[in-house]
Amino acid sequence: MTDPLAELSLLEQEAIATIEQANDANSLEAARINYLGQKSGKIKEAQKLLGKLPPEQKPLFGKRFNEVKTRVEQLLEEKQGRLTKPLTAVNAIDVTLPGASYKIGNKHPITQTMDAFRDIAGRLGFSVVDGPEVEDDLHNFVALNIPEVHPARDPLDNFYLSTAQTISTEARLLRSQTSTVQIRVMESTKPPIRIVSLGRVYRPDEIDATHYCMFHQMEGLYIDTDVSMAHLKTTLRLFATSYLGDDVQIRFRPSFFPFTEPSVEVDMSWRGKWMEVGGAGMVDPNVLKAVGYDPEQVSGFAFGFGVERFCMRRFGITDIRRLYENNIRFLNQFPS
Repeated sequence: MTDPLAELSLLEQEAIATIEQANDANSLEAARINYLGQKSGKIKEAQKLLGKLPPEQKPLFGKRFNEVKTRVEQLLEEKQGRLTKPLTAVNAIDVTLPGASYKIGNKHPITQTMDAFRDIAGRLGFSVVDGPEVEDDLHNFVALNIPEVHPARDPLDNFYLSTAQTISTEARLLRSQTSTVQIRVMESTKPPIRIVSLGRVYRPDEIDATHYCMFHQMEGLYIDTDVSMAHLKTTLRLFATSYLGDDVQIRFRPSFFPFTEPSVEVDMSWRGKWMEVGGAGMVDPNVLKAVGYDPEQVSGFAFGFGVERFCMRRFGITDIRRLYENNIRFLNQFPS
C-alpha cells in the first residue's frame, strides 16, 4: 500500500508546477478545475483516502491535506492576480526620470558631531591636524609637564602596551589625551599656530552611563604673541554658540592641569542646565620650553572638549554605552 502522505506531497508538487507554468487566464482556470474542482478535482479525490486510513493516522493525514489545499488555493489566487494586473501601471513609468537611490546607512552620531566640530573650527580659523593613537612617554607625559611621580602616569589609569617592551626600552601606551598632537605640531612648526585635533583616546575608566574606556576628544591650541584668557573665553563661546545656538552661556571654574597655568574647568549652560565639557587654560611656560619656544616671546591657550558629551546633549542621549552597542534601530534615530 502506498504512503498517503507521500501521495499528498507529490500532488502538491504537481499542482505547484502546473500553476507556475500557466501563462494565461484559460490555462490557469484549467489548472484550478483539475486540482480544486468539486466533482473531479485531484485534491477532492485525495480526500477520499481519509476514510481508508486507520484511526491513528487520520489526524496527521487530515492536517497535511488541509495544508496542501490551502497552499494550492493561495498560489492560484496569487497567480490570478499577476495575470489580471492591468498594464497601465507599467506603461505609466517615466523611464526618463532618475533612478531611485538606495541609502546604505547613516553617519554615527559621534561622526556627525566630529564633522560639525571640524567645520566650526575651520570657520574660526583653526587647521585640523591628526596624530598617532599609540604614543610614547615623551609626548603623552614629559612634554606636557607631567612628572614621573604624577598620578596621571599610574598604570591603573592608562593602557600601557606590554608588547612594546619586547622591541624597545621606551614605554608605549594608548594615548590618554589628544594633547599629544599639540606637542608633535609645536615640535615641527614655528608660531603662530592655530590648530585642533580630534580623535580617540583611551583610559581604563569603569564603564557606566557617563564613562567609557574609549572616547573622543577635540583639543585646541592657539600660540601667538599676546594671547590671553580673554581670547580663550571668546573662542569657546563662539564655538559653543556655533554648535548649540545663541542661548549658550560659558563659565570657568578654577582647576589644575600640569600643562596649563592658570587652568580652568569649562561649563556650558544650554536649555537651562549646566554641562561640564572639558578643561582649558593658558599653556604652561614649561610646555613651551619643551618644544623650543620662548615663553617671553609667545603665549597661548589650549582647551580639550569631550566629544561624547556634546553628542549626547545635542541628540538627547542619556547613556554613553548606547553609542557603542551598534544597535541599528537606535542609530537610525539620528539620520545624517
